Parts: sequence; C-alpha cells; structure tokens
Amino acid sequence: MSIQNIREFIKAQAEQFGAKTDNEFNKPYVERNNTGQEALNDNGAYFGFIHPEEEASGPFHDFSLTIFPNDKNKPWLICLGIGSSGFKNDYELATYPGLRRLFMKLINEKGFCKSDFSDIETGLPKSITGSQELQHIKNTIKTYTKVLPSCQIVDDPESEEGKQVISAFVAGYAKLRDWPSNKDHRKAITEALEPFIKTETKDEEREIKNLLNERKYIVLQGPPGTGKTRTAKSVADQIGTKTFFTQFHAETSFSDFIFGIRPDTTNEKLRYKEYLGSFSEALKYAVDNSTEKVILIIDEINRANLSNVLGPIFYLFEHKMDVSNVEIEISPNFKVKKLPDNFFVITTMNTADRSLAVVDFALRRRFAWYNKSPRIIKGSSKRLDSVSVNKITEEEFFFKEDFAVIEEIFNWYASSPELNLQPGEGYFIAKNEAEMLNRIRYEVFPLIKEYLQEGLLRSAKEEFNNYFSTRLNLSLFE
Repeated sequence: MSIQNIREFIKAQAEQFGAKTDNEFNKPYVERNNTGQEALNDNGAYFGFIHPEEEASGPFHDFSLTIFPNDKNKPWLICLGIGSSGFKNDYELATYPGLRRLFMKLINEKGFCKSDFSDIETGLPKSITGSQELQHIKNTIKTYTKVLPSCQIVDDPESEEGKQVISAFVAGYAKLRDWPSNKDHRKAITEALEPFIKTETKDEEREIKNLLNERKYIVLQGPPGTGKTRTAKSVADQIGTKTFFTQFHAETSFSDFIFGIRPDTTNEKLRYKEYLGSFSEALKYAVDNSTEKVILIIDEINRANLSNVLGPIFYLFEHKMDVSNVEIEISPNFKVKKLPDNFFVITTMNTADRSLAVVDFALRRRFAWYNKSPRIIKGSSKRLDSVSVNKITEEEFFFKEDFAVIEEIFNWYASSPELNLQPGEGYFIAKNEAEMLNRIRYEVFPLIKEYLQEGLLRSAKEEFNNYFSTRLNLSLFE
C-alpha cells in the first residue's frame, strides 16, 4: 500500500471540496508528513492536514486530519485528531454537537467517537488501543491516545471501501474548516458523505400501527410541525376504528376527561346532571362493542396536570394486564378491572413546549414512545420562482431548501434537548413563494427569535441571522 498514493488522493479530495491550494498567502491547511522509515517502525508515523496557522514541523494546536499508516500491508487508522498542544482556535468548534454527530456517522464497529470532542484528557478505549488489528502501531496510538476524538480502522486504504472512508473523513474535515465556497464543492462533500449519512426511509404510519397493536397505548412526540396529530388521525382512519378525540390544556380536569357533574343550563331551576368525559365515552363504547376497535386520541397530553386528570384510571394503563382483582370505578354503575382488548390510545406531545408539566416515569412506563422528527417531504422536484421545491399536492409545495438550511443549523449547533425545538416540515409547506416568505417572516422568524431570547441555541445566532438576512432582509437583532 502506497503512502504517497494516499497523500495525493487526500490532497485531490481536499481541492475538490473547496481547499484553494494555489493561494500562496492563504493556505487552507498545512500538510504534515512524518513517514520516514524510522517513524514507520511504530515510532509515530503519520501524515495529514493541520490548522493553516500552524507550523510545518513541531508540536501543533487544534483539529487535524491524521492518518496513521504502515508499510507492512496491515490496517491503517484514519482519524480526526487534535494537536498535542491542545486548542488555540478550535475549542468553540469542538463544543458544537454537530461535529460529533457528523463523525459519529462515519465510523462503524471498528471505529470510535468520543462523547466530548473538547476532551483531551481521556484516552481511547481498549477496542482501539488493544486491537489485534493495530498491534503494529500500538506504541504510536498510545502516544496520541488522548487527542484522537474520532478514528476508524481501515483494512486496505487503496481499496474502493478504504478510499470511501478516507474521502468521508476529508469531507468532514472540509466542513469543519469551511472550505466549500460554491455548489460544486458542497455537492462533492455531500456525495462523499452520502454513503454514511443517508437517512433511512421509514413508513412511519405502518410502524405506528404495528406499535399500537403491540403496546396499545402510545405517545407520538416531536417538535411542532411534524404532523403528530395528522398522523394519529390517519392511523386511526387506516385501522378503520371508531375514533374519539380530545385535546388537553392547562385547565383539563378529571371531571372533563373521566366523569363529573355540571349545571343543567337548560333548566330554570338550579340542578346538576352527570357528564361522561371523553375517556369514559370511548371506554363505554369499547365495552359495548367488543368486536369493534376503538381509538381515543388525546392531543397535547402533557399540557394538563396528568395526576389530577387521570386519577385512579392511571392503574389501568398496563398493556399486559391479563388478570386484575382490582375494580376501578369509571362512573356510577360503570366499573372495570382492565381496559378491553379492543381499546387503544394514541396521544401526542409537543417536545418544544417548555412550559409543560413533566411526564412522570410511571406514566412513561405505561406508554410506548414514538419520536416524530422533522423530515424532508418527498415529491416531484420543481423550480418555483427560482426556489427549489417539491410539489406535494396540486396546490401546495414543500420548500426543501429553506427546510434544509434550518435543519443543518440545528444539526450542527443544537444540543440533544435543543434538537426537539427544530420546526418541522409543516412550517415549509406553502402554495407559492410569496406565501412561503410570509411563513418564514411570521412563523419561523418569531419562533427562532424566541428561542434565542430564552438563551437557547445561542451558538447558532449568527447562522440564523445570516439566513433571515439573506432570505428576508430581516435581522434578528434590530
């Protein structure tokens, strides 16, 4: 295996990804090549790219693309590394969750990613340092064990599979260094990363139907605009059930959902009448019609005080409760020991609503949880007023470029909890360009501004501001 061939390969890839190597005064990287024969005897041989502000030799700072080779036709180690001098310019970059998310997708069971890329105190796990495949460079790996946040064993770097891995690591480094400056560069990076980050196409409604049959009580959770309520209704329609619907809010009570009494406003004298809540109505129908499937849809379940709303029926939500000697009173003259087999519950929960009551662990155990994440809506690709869209109906379009920009910002800068705030695909559906601009101006823009005002996604503020300034000529900070 030729070290020189791979050196030339990664330089060619770097240029394809936007590294302008012909600019004498503004180099995109400094190349390091320590692959002399003495070094190749497990004495620290490596080559790759380091920060353009670093020197050509000696200790260096910040992120690097580092490759540990050998001349014995044995596996190489391809790494995102950090200079032994630690961080100088890249510490903030190391804290971006998207950087770790990206490189995590580039590795398989023979690779490793640190949970914290800013950590230069923790060494590699034994799966790397003690790997039998890497015994020929074990001393070299031991030398750099604390400064290799992501690495992948490559059996044959000159094979098609090996070059694919190396190309993906170079593409990841190109994104890290912000090399791409035009569509061709970005396209090349996307193509290099695509085999590793291709999103799986899922039939969500089929998955939810299967989960419902298995678990009976499920929660569809996700950010606003991901179609949770629409999906719940669609699944119920496909199953062909009798459907009951209710929506929780802060004032929802036991008497609203289960049973209570209310004033009879049709009578001149003050008198009260019994009131069956939506749960009791649905349950009674299921008991009386045992051959028919019944689904109760509860929208926005965590907007209410669930302990107060559910009361004693909380006990009944055990999907495998075969026998029970406890009888729960639902309403006068209506008691059950268990929920009937033909009774199902689908609830929705907006994960972006920070003012909601916490869902306790006991309730979480009783329900299955299905995540609805923002996703691209497939359709025929068209150009509408010079904007790339997918036509999804005769009258509506999905503005995929706007969605992609917002998604990329969230993927790169958002912490795991903040990913639950990403506006879903529903925000990016409009009949024309003018309507889409209004949706961005009056829905997406205020939402992102509110997030920033609450101290969320602060590291992404300039990226968001650049998007709104370019798309709307509107600043977040006026």
